[in-house]
Amino acid sequence: MIYKRVSTVSQGESGLGLDAQDRDIRLFLDTYSDTPYEVIAECVDVLSGKTADRPQLQEALALVRSTGAELLVAKLDRLSRKVSFIATLMDDPKVRLRVASMPHADKFQLHIYAALAEQEREFISLRTTAALAEAKARGVKLGGLRDKTMQRNAAIQANAAARAQKVAGIVIPLREAGKPLQEIADHLNSAGVPTARGGSWQPSQVKRVLDRLGA
Repeated sequence: MIYKRVSTVSQGESGLGLDAQDRDIRLFLDTYSDTPYEVIAECVDVLSGKTADRPQLQEALALVRSTGAELLVAKLDRLSRKVSFIATLMDDPKVRLRVASMPHADKFQLHIYAALAEQEREFISLRTTAALAEAKARGVKLGGLRDKTMQRNAAIQANAAARAQKVAGIVIPLREAGKPLQEIADHLNSAGVPTARGGSWQPSQVKRVLDRLGA
């Protein structure tokens, strides 16, 4: 049972958000799923992940509970952005959950990842607010499109810094041991750590992380 979600109508119509989810799900099914497998249905919501009141999600969960099938999502945040909601599903004995971008993760690991992701979003929000306050204190005029651009840029920078910190425990020791960028990327991929876009790590991405960490 496959469930996908996009946040806006434009994402749903363009297929941009859905295409990325389809790619990750296909990679999981072709590489990690037991064979032969059967996809009994696909459900898609065009709604925010902040609410659990999503009709297609409820339909997917009902099918999973009645058939015993696994619920497959591309990324955990496609299921929900609330750790409390994910924790409730984890406790449901009739729901078996698989996440394509984390193919080897068990329930405990998924719960921890959801909690960390929620913390990261809260931190990004606080950091964006602080960045705007600092800009205003320097005399930067805020408002209109410029204000929105600054908020977006601050959020992007904060998100990148937070993601770098999440993998610091892997990349810094390897770099200090003299390992090349390609080998560090291979370690991250072997550990099942997804990139920001849910893909595989490349040496250039590892270098950007190390630069952000000052390593």
